[in-house]
Amino acid sequence: MNNYKDHLIHFESTIEQALVQLNELGKDAILFAVNEENELIGALTDGDIRRGLLKGYTIHDALKLIIQSNPRFVRKGESDLNKIIEYRENNFRIIPVIDKSEKVVNVINFRTMRSYLPIDAVIMAGGRGQRLSPLTDAVPKPLLVVGDKPIIDHNISRLAQYGIDDYWISVKYLGEQIESYFGNGSARNININYVWENQSLGTIGGVSKIDDFQHDYILVSNSDLLTNLDYEHFFLDFIERDADISIVTIPYQVNIPYAVLETNNGAVVDFKEKPTYTYYSNGGIYLIKKSALQVIPKDTNYNATDLIEALIKNRQKVISYPLVGYWLDIGNPEDFEKAQRDVKNIKF
Repeated sequence: MNNYKDHLIHFESTIEQALVQLNELGKDAILFAVNEENELIGALTDGDIRRGLLKGYTIHDALKLIIQSNPRFVRKGESDLNKIIEYRENNFRIIPVIDKSEKVVNVINFRTMRSYLPIDAVIMAGGRGQRLSPLTDAVPKPLLVVGDKPIIDHNISRLAQYGIDDYWISVKYLGEQIESYFGNGSARNININYVWENQSLGTIGGVSKIDDFQHDYILVSNSDLLTNLDYEHFFLDFIERDADISIVTIPYQVNIPYAVLETNNGAVVDFKEKPTYTYYSNGGIYLIKKSALQVIPKDTNYNATDLIEALIKNRQKVISYPLVGYWLDIGNPEDFEKAQRDVKNIKF
């Protein structure tokens, strides 16, 4: 993976310097010209250089003479994905991301990324993982290796494919190992902050310790899940339905081996022969409007189910997002062994 800064070049550099940098980028050969403040000035490709040379410029001239002065870009935090989807569908592969001050803060590369979602992701990784002892006696459960990397790395790698830049990892038990593993995320072109729980705060209470989210939409996920959830579709469904919280739910079928009678005051009014009922269980992944998080009390043990109940009571919109893909909660040794088998065959 290229660092996004590999695509940046000062607008007063020479055409020769640009050629060297473009050559190093290989398949991803496009540069974004910036000034001293990292503000976007223009874009440059091999084609622009060829056209410049045909006009009589030399490789010693300043590239600012030949750059495209109105490049396409995406603004960080925009909740409307239509522009991003349009770029992707029209085969614009590499797009700069600028912040409110016009500075380039990232580069979308659709060769390695699927989308660019305006979301902060909170990963709950503070649990003891007692059921997986002795594996978790010296290593936190999120760092148990499944396939070629830790469970939590599978999650963050997939989220990063959807362009999520800003992460908060809630840690407690052996959390210093998780912090040492990821650092601040800069090597992955992402930003990682750590939320330390001095006491157990439940499955979502740690979110109350975060005061500086970068976006209006917050994804909260357990760290011990293995899933190929389509986060873009999840987000678009959330926006379309104008929800306050959306819960990823896992279909669970119950087959009844007998005829089931429907009664009314003792009278049989209908029956179904060996019916199958589908229920939906909580998948441990939530997309939430930032404003809805205000009900979470500070420094209190508080679970996601408490938040859901509070929002329902407040008549806020709580919706289900039934997952059609793969999902596994790695909670015990049997699940851990299953994950080792599945990761070889499931595309994540």
